[in-house]
Amino acid sequence: MTKKVSIELAGWVERDGVVLSPGELGALLPEDPLAASSFGGEFSLAWDGYRARDALGIVPGPAPPGTILAGDRVIGKVAPCFRETGLLEAIVTAVRLRSDRGIVALSGGVDSALVAAIARLPCIVAGFEGSSDLAGGTEVARLLGLDCTQVIVTPSDLEDAVARVLCLIPEKNPLDLSIALCWHFIARSAREAGYDRVLSGQGADELFGGYSRYLGGGDTDALLAADFARLPGQVARDQAVTGAEGLLLSYPYLDARVIAAAAAIPAGEKVSGGVRKRALREVAGKFLPPGIAGREKKAMQYGSGIWRELQKFARRKGCRTVGEFLARVA
Repeated sequence: MTKKVSIELAGWVERDGVVLSPGELGALLPEDPLAASSFGGEFSLAWDGYRARDALGIVPGPAPPGTILAGDRVIGKVAPCFRETGLLEAIVTAVRLRSDRGIVALSGGVDSALVAAIARLPCIVAGFEGSSDLAGGTEVARLLGLDCTQVIVTPSDLEDAVARVLCLIPEKNPLDLSIALCWHFIARSAREAGYDRVLSGQGADELFGGYSRYLGGGDTDALLAADFARLPGQVARDQAVTGAEGLLLSYPYLDARVIAAAAAIPAGEKVSGGVRKRALREVAGKFLPPGIAGREKKAMQYGSGIWRELQKFARRKGCRTVGEFLARVA
């Protein structure tokens, strides 16, 4: 007789492109705890003294990223099972696996616009009045025929949020604070609208060469590897903020199949002829209106106006810089 156990699941699990229900997990894992070694998705699992967590540690939980524990002993590693494909199919699969519910954080740049175009979910964009993100995100949603919620942030909103966000983020520095504030306003509004998942375009710059420094003629492979290695810290920061609102951030570009497809593309094909993220833009051109796939965009802390207003906030507190303000309140 099959032993019945309670499955505690945060997030979602898939295997080779098929999402597994809690009932299916409950039938599978008691018989073979190491079945979790093939799981993809974004998850933290606990059952009958065992724990497991997704390969990149996207969902917070009591196990190290990519491990299966029996008690406190590591008994296996999580290496998702998937069929290797080209980049286009990998991205489409990754987005569709995450599109059963949620809302897309849309800034108007190619990364989030491609996710929105495939997912066909409602969108949300946050920023100060007149910011490029508000204008760009709203425009892209209109062109795609998608509903879009505008979250217009005010100076008083930012001032009220700074202390709350500082209590949540692991690293208290100006860059992390400014990005975390963006996610705070998105997550708060998404939660108020009844959502529990936000799809993000994060990871595309690190996989496909989106930063301006990639145009400097250095070792692109080394730059990509170093930037990718910093992603878990960024994920932990952003999940801490959105998790406080009861939401999970979901990352199609950090799906194992997308990472594998990106790794198969030579660095010289990702950044060439002065164009960053060339491979991603070629895929995006099949789904987005003309002009959007090639659009350049500021990072969210700048495009939203958050960074500019955070600097003003620091000066109102008698500090010359945001760093000086953080040193004072640390």
